Amino acid sequence: MRGLLQRVRGARVEVGGEVVGAIDQGLLVLVAVEPEDSREKADKLLHKLLNYRVFSDEQGKMNLSLKDVGGGLLLVSQFTLAADTRNGMRPSFSTAAPPALGADLFDYLLQQAKARHTDVASGQFGADMQVHLVNDGPVTFMLQI
Repeated sequence: MRGLLQRVRGARVEVGGEVVGAIDQGLLVLVAVEPEDSREKADKLLHKLLNYRVFSDEQGKMNLSLKDVGGGLLLVSQFTLAADTRNGMRPSFSTAAPPALGADLFDYLLQQAKARHTDVASGQFGADMQVHLVNDGPVTFMLQI
C-alpha cells in the first residue's frame, strides 16, 4: 500500500464539477492499493498518516503530527501510484490491485480514518476526479507499507 502524503493549506476533490471532499489545513493523501495489500497494511498506513510528524513546531522543526495540529485528512484513491514505470515509455498497471480489492481496502481505510480522526474527507473511488490543493512547503512524502 502506498500513500503520497502532501501537507496542504487546503485541498478539495471535485467529480463532475461538484465538490465531494474538502479540507482546510492538513494532509492530502493519494492512496494506491497493490495486490498483496491487506487490512493490516491499511491500519499501518493510517497509523503513520495520523502520527507522521510533518507539521512545524514553534521552532520551525517538523515535530507535530496531524493529530497534534487537529488538521484535516483528505484521502483520494489513485491506482496510478502503483504503476510499474521501470521499462518502456508507457506505465504498466499490473502491479495495481484489481478494482474490487482496491475499492474494498480504500473503503476500509476511509472508515477506519473516520473512526479515529475528526476531520476526514475523501474523493470518489474509480471516478474521474479533479484534485485542487495548496501544497504547504512544499512538503510531500511517499509512504510505502
